[in-house]
Amino acid sequence: MKLIIAEKASAARRIAEILGIKKSEKYKGIPIYHLKDAVVIPLRGHIVDLEFPKEYSSWTRVSLSSLLKAPILYKLANKDIRDVLKKYAKDADILIIATDYDREGESIGKEAINIVKEFNPGIKVKRAKFSAITEKDIKEAFTHLQDFNYKMANAADARREIDLLWGAILTRYVSLASQRLGKSFLSVGRVQTPTLSLIVSREEEIKSFKPKPYWQVKIRCTKKKKSFDAVYHKEKIFEKSEADRLSLLKADTAKVLAVEKKRLKQAAPTPFSTNDFLRAAASLGFSPKRALDIAESLYIQGYISYPRTDNTVYPSTLNLREILKKLSKSPDYRAYAEKVLSMKKLQPSKGRKKATDHPPIHPVDIAKGLSKQEKKIYDLIVRRFLATLYPPAELESVSVKLGYCGEFFLASGKRYVEKAWKEVYTFGKDKEEILPPLLEGEEVKVKKLIVEEKETKPKPRFSASALLKLMEDLGLGTKSTRAEIIQKLQSRGYISGAKVFVPSKIAHAVVDMLRKYGRKITEASMTAELEKEIDDIEKGKKKKEEVVKNSSKMLSEVLEVLEDNKFRVAGDLQKALKEDSVLGKCPKCGGDLLIIETNKGTRFVGCSGYKNGCDVSYPLPAKGKIVNLHKKCNVCGLPMIRVIRGRRYFDMCINPNCPSKKDWSSK
Repeated sequence: MKLIIAEKASAARRIAEILGIKKSEKYKGIPIYHLKDAVVIPLRGHIVDLEFPKEYSSWTRVSLSSLLKAPILYKLANKDIRDVLKKYAKDADILIIATDYDREGESIGKEAINIVKEFNPGIKVKRAKFSAITEKDIKEAFTHLQDFNYKMANAADARREIDLLWGAILTRYVSLASQRLGKSFLSVGRVQTPTLSLIVSREEEIKSFKPKPYWQVKIRCTKKKKSFDAVYHKEKIFEKSEADRLSLLKADTAKVLAVEKKRLKQAAPTPFSTNDFLRAAASLGFSPKRALDIAESLYIQGYISYPRTDNTVYPSTLNLREILKKLSKSPDYRAYAEKVLSMKKLQPSKGRKKATDHPPIHPVDIAKGLSKQEKKIYDLIVRRFLATLYPPAELESVSVKLGYCGEFFLASGKRYVEKAWKEVYTFGKDKEEILPPLLEGEEVKVKKLIVEEKETKPKPRFSASALLKLMEDLGLGTKSTRAEIIQKLQSRGYISGAKVFVPSKIAHAVVDMLRKYGRKITEASMTAELEKEIDDIEKGKKKKEEVVKNSSKMLSEVLEVLEDNKFRVAGDLQKALKEDSVLGKCPKCGGDLLIIETNKGTRFVGCSGYKNGCDVSYPLPAKGKIVNLHKKCNVCGLPMIRVIRGRRYFDMCINPNCPSKKDWSSK
């Protein structure tokens, strides 16, 4: 009998349906799918948790240096899964791991192997490797089984051990120094903190930026009722006297001095890697975590390929025409698919990264019964796939030089001669700017001269798309973890904002402190170095134990400096946190309104003047992270807070009787 292990119940059912279910049952609440000569069992992610021994659980009694040397235990997290594996392991002669084929999936598979081998030491182990849950891919994977990749699993385990060490030790250090324990602890992480440092640095740049005034001068011209603007050849004029001089120019016409036309080609976009996909989804309003969750669901349903990949080159084994034929059956994509199918030779675009684990994200079947959000993500993936198979778009750019009162002005335009891939991939802000036909030597009417005073602007705050790109460029996180890292920063109240990320005062306090006393933790180079070593484990160049030991040594050096400065750290953090805990002034006595948390974990807003008899207090939501917004309610004037619950957040006034809360009974 074959014992087949899937990563989750939805994947197990799909695999079993494709391979031919004979019957299904439940054992200890876990669905079991019986095939002709096999049993498919789903896991629920990791079967084993990583933790320190119980004697190291106290944050106040255990020194951090001893925690650094503590053994890391791999402890069974789900006894029911173990019991199910035990029941079927004894009669199996081959164990087939069919979890997601990536580091995490291989690590989960290794956990299952270890348990099964307790009860059947001689069982043969194989791997079913697939990139899509379709009938063709699954049957092919189970026909051509591969060896299990222990190096990949070890790389994942190394990351888990390193992240536990760094996260536990640094989080305890910062939380103890700030006296923020219990629900309000401050978390620090190996990848999370340098990512937060990037966001804080950008905010500091914005706050310290001093805008410079400048002027832009342009003339509004017309030809055959078509208006266009021509800008003075110095686009930004920093001398007011020069702008004033130009503002006095006056004439009814401008002369076309030169017209230059160019034909340009705009290459089709490259196939979707995970990071590229998440960035594109962000432009449609999806958070990275939400986009990846939806893509995972589409993958499990058999509509797209595996959504975690660095690959941007379609492998030669991928049958592009077969996918196109399927898409041609959909009224939404028929015209585009048939157009590509009519081409004699398919020449897909290529990105810079070529990997062998999975192909770029692409559709594998026509989707049915999707939710509104699933449709948007599926449509994005289908259109990107189709666009990669189109020829380059061709555009004509026009540059015009005009003479006006002895000064030079420039106008530019562009129009698509051949839209090609742009007719299918309609996302983005690339608009045509069409000038009227202009000939060298002709005169055009000038309706008016416009002088605009403007200011230089700082770099913008990070959007999800921009942050994901920088994280990839700096080697922060992986294709599988970047979305989760951003989500953690949001859920822990370090950053807020839907379109761009704004760091909280606590984020500034933590990053400022670590820059002073543990700069390495805030720098991307340290994390990138560790990521490279983890990659080396998968490549067989290094052992897991060696990399974890090296990481512990790096952490020890950082911790030594932090411990030497713990009183300064405590002072800096507690001062910053005290300032952040003050929501505003008490309307009754003028004292400070503070967020107070009791020993039982309940919280409320109270007045610092309670010792002098002030009884002003306001309730706070029992669940969610509370963030001080440092602003007043427009309706009643009391302080505003943000409540973060998982991926969602809402802003509210602390006054329960505020008229702004008429419809808030459901919050």
